[in-house]
Amino acid sequence: MSLLSERQKEELHKSILEYLHANNFIDAFDSLKSEAGIDYTPDPKSKYAGLLEKKWTSVIRLQKKIMDLENRNSTLQEELSLSPAKRAAMQTDWVPRAPAAYVLTGHRGQVHKVAFHPTFNLIATASQDMTVKVWDWETGEFERTLKGHTRDVNDLDFDSKGNLLVTCSNDMLIKIWDVQNEWSNIKTFAGHDHTISSVRFMPGDLQIVSASRDRTVRIWDVASTHLVRSISAHSDWVRCVTPSEDGRLLASCSNDQTARITDPLSGEAKVDLRGHDHTVEVVVFAPASAYPSIRELAGIPDTDRSRRPGAYAATGSRDKTIKIWDTQSGQLLRSLAGHDNWVRALVFHPTGKFLLSASDDHTIRVWELATGRCVKTIQAHGHFVTCLAWGRTAPTQRALDAKPNGGADGKASEEKFVNVVASGSVDQTIKIWLP
Repeated sequence: MSLLSERQKEELHKSILEYLHANNFIDAFDSLKSEAGIDYTPDPKSKYAGLLEKKWTSVIRLQKKIMDLENRNSTLQEELSLSPAKRAAMQTDWVPRAPAAYVLTGHRGQVHKVAFHPTFNLIATASQDMTVKVWDWETGEFERTLKGHTRDVNDLDFDSKGNLLVTCSNDMLIKIWDVQNEWSNIKTFAGHDHTISSVRFMPGDLQIVSASRDRTVRIWDVASTHLVRSISAHSDWVRCVTPSEDGRLLASCSNDQTARITDPLSGEAKVDLRGHDHTVEVVVFAPASAYPSIRELAGIPDTDRSRRPGAYAATGSRDKTIKIWDTQSGQLLRSLAGHDNWVRALVFHPTGKFLLSASDDHTIRVWELATGRCVKTIQAHGHFVTCLAWGRTAPTQRALDAKPNGGADGKASEEKFVNVVASGSVDQTIKIWLP
């Protein structure tokens, strides 16, 4: 029984004839025409022109899709064959892999920052389009747009309970939004003399800290909006500022090619981290869970069991490198090279085993901290990757400090985290990466 109907045969023959004629295979054209008994006059405007090539490329695309699905199927089969204990361990060590679960579109300018709500399945995104958008990362659905800034929104951060959201902008203003009251803008802080690049809630949520192109780091009282302290931390644009988990240290970085550790109470500089050859875009403190891996990486004796917050930090720079530092001595412990362009964002894996980085080379990279090796490269976006965030982590040091005995040894709390990562890009999209 023939697999092709008469109509399909005719269509196939005519599209082959059109192809042979277009490519000047005149003998083959005449031969097929006579053998198939078809009376056909070639016409480049007919529906048969280019039909053979279209069908051929769609077959190749289909084959590629089948191969991709087969690979994915075998990976899933492999995971399913593991014992539940092994599978749970794999999930604990989960890192993002392509493809992303959701691509969130709606911003009309590049995405500067992403921040996860600490309790709800929400993510807030800051953009060059002067807005903040709120999304449900579990479903990929858009929730709302916050308007109030009149220039690029550069950074944003939720307080520890998720009741308030703080944002900062090129309009030289910091704004606080009340999440529980329809996300209304309830406070505005003015005082910086230039673009505000970075803003964070201090542990305890009573103060916020900001960094600006006016070369200062400033601490503000949330309740009164008054300026508590202005710190002249750098000799050029301050790109990023972040507090340690106990709030006793601030880390900032700048166009002056340094990062600096400062005492927020006195404003006194503790140590300068020098070694980058270009603007330092990002600085993050390592969580205590990462200390064993960092010590192994740096060859620091195992006798040091300190879990003091803020002991180590990582910086990312336009010189394409990531550097790991001892924040007490200012010593450079290791430089991680591999990105082909500016490093824009860094995030420690909740287990402390990995460091994730995002870059203008369009990738997210996963670094194994104990060895300093890049163990995974994800082609994440079609343009520069500007920001990266890990989903909420259960009780942080702040919560532990409030518990009797600091929550025993604190280990149990560190294991509870949500496997979700968000990245944002100059391509105006946010991607949600899920297991």
